[in-house]
Amino acid sequence: MLAIVGALIVVAAVIGGFLWEGGKLLVLMQPAEFLIIGGAGIGSLLISLPTKVIKQMIAQIMGTLKSPPSKESYTKILVMLYEIFQAARKDGLVAMEAHIEKPHESKILTKYPEFLANHHLLDFFVDTMRMILSGGVPSHDLEALIDTDLDTHHDETSRPPMALAKLGDSLPGLGIVAAVLGVVITMGSIGGAVEVVGEKVAAALVGTFLGVLLSYGFVGPLASNMDNMNKEWSQYYVVIKQALLGFHKGMAPSIAVEFARRSISSDVRPGFVELENACKATREKSG
Repeated sequence: MLAIVGALIVVAAVIGGFLWEGGKLLVLMQPAEFLIIGGAGIGSLLISLPTKVIKQMIAQIMGTLKSPPSKESYTKILVMLYEIFQAARKDGLVAMEAHIEKPHESKILTKYPEFLANHHLLDFFVDTMRMILSGGVPSHDLEALIDTDLDTHHDETSRPPMALAKLGDSLPGLGIVAAVLGVVITMGSIGGAVEVVGEKVAAALVGTFLGVLLSYGFVGPLASNMDNMNKEWSQYYVVIKQALLGFHKGMAPSIAVEFARRSISSDVRPGFVELENACKATREKSG
């Protein structure tokens, strides 16, 4: 939501300042310049990126409109992990197979629909639990395997913002292309009325203006927003990693989730007593 507010502020500041200085808004309305810069930018993305990354980019751009993970969402996932670990301690690891092999039928996991809806996070959790249940995997090897998975995930999610940032860096150059084309048209009008030549020069300069504005006012900041949002959501994986490693080492469920809690950023980290009370309430409900 802040991304939309920021974009509106950029537009209001630029247009407002232009009008304040006595500029005429219609001068900036140059559809041909938008076509040249926008079309060339989109075309360059299609040239440089595979379809998979383009789809991820669209999804991540839409994701900037959502709120990042909150304290409540982290509390829920920690309580979920606590429930799973408690059930494993009570019923044994073999009983966990029903929750892992059919997570959408699990009495525990179905209480957390947001977690089940995130299929990447669900697969990460389920696959890691399978390794734990299979046995014979030392903790350090399991951690190395998880880190490899996280590195792969980070590489996949970082490609769209990197590509968008490169597009942002190229937009001033595309603006110059539009301006040069405008100068070429202007040169062909030399000898005509001064007003006509002036309009064509203004149109050419609008190309440079649009390229710089789109780069530093919109595309670059949007790429940065996507990257920051990816880091926020990737924290979920780290939280689950710490909890699963603690569980694999034989820690009590409350200790395992405490290790996970400490890996959460301080601004959205639930307090020790807050998490303890949430786990206690869940334990009382399950009897």
